[in-house]
Amino acid sequence: MLAGVSRVPLRKALADLPAYVPGARVPVGAAAYKLSSNENPYPPLPSVVAAIADAAVDVNRYPDMYATELTATLAERLGVAQESVVAGTGSVAVLGHVLTAVCEAGDEVVLPWRSFEAYPIAIELAHAHGVRVPVGADGRLDLPAMAAAVTKRTKAVLVCTPNNPTGPAVRDDELRAFLAAVPRDVLVVLDEAYVEFVRDPQAPDALALFAEHPNVVVLRTFSKAYGLAGLRVGYAVARPRLATGIRAASTPFGVSHVAQLAALASLRAEGELLTRVDALVVERTRVLDALRAQGWQLPDSQANFVWLPLGDLTSTFADRCARAGVLVRPFAGDGVRVSVGEKEATDLFLEVAAEHAPR
Repeated sequence: MLAGVSRVPLRKALADLPAYVPGARVPVGAAAYKLSSNENPYPPLPSVVAAIADAAVDVNRYPDMYATELTATLAERLGVAQESVVAGTGSVAVLGHVLTAVCEAGDEVVLPWRSFEAYPIAIELAHAHGVRVPVGADGRLDLPAMAAAVTKRTKAVLVCTPNNPTGPAVRDDELRAFLAAVPRDVLVVLDEAYVEFVRDPQAPDALALFAEHPNVVVLRTFSKAYGLAGLRVGYAVARPRLATGIRAASTPFGVSHVAQLAALASLRAEGELLTRVDALVVERTRVLDALRAQGWQLPDSQANFVWLPLGDLTSTFADRCARAGVLVRPFAGDGVRVSVGEKEATDLFLEVAAEHAPR
């Protein structure tokens, strides 16, 4: 039995730190579809499973601390120097390392809102202050307003494209205008966790912008399109000096040997995986078209999810979906995000949506 209560003080910032709310899990023994976490519904390819099995026999050893083979392979594919690629345990962890590398206590980080739920947490843990700029009614980032929110205290600006949870991607012309307006000593983080799902011809080429702007960092992940959410591997592309700082702030041996080999196997099987992405994009289009035919007003999603701006009806709708056997992700008071999954799952969701469609 434990004796007494710990009197060790915690950081004051933790008292106000928003909790990250994960997508609901399917209860053990329950029959339900999980469309709450933006996961890839396809299981790993056999070649990736084989790589995972091969790696498992070496888990008694520490992994390659800098994921050398993985970063070299990514650098070659992306057309950047190897020293510009930093791997981490998912792009969210890499973001934390980025902010830790550049922020001092009291610095500001401009972010869109609503956007990725982990942003405020990462900012606070980096001892910085988040400056939230509202997303437009159409779910799009208001880049001019974000540029206007930059002050002398701003160290970084987060650009989530496509934006999670609303779905639209920023466009090349507006992003270029934004970068021209932001001071060169302010870091601009382009979070492209869903980039493989983008089909908007006006979407930017983030790597081209990275080449043109020394203050741009690009974040990407193997969790979504590559279906490795459970292994936690993502990466940043940054100028070498900044990449060195990010690497210094990273957790030593953070990316496991299993994750590194699975990511390499996924890159070798990229053609097969992107065929799956194409199928999810087709299903996304079907879901968006069906919802609009029901009367819903929706943002133009370029990710693997759709967004229903339900406001005060959010919780009621999410509960109704759960009772019908499909789990969605409610954001209280704002709306519901629904991942694109199996056709059977999206069919069931569309049935519930039809019952609650605007009249």
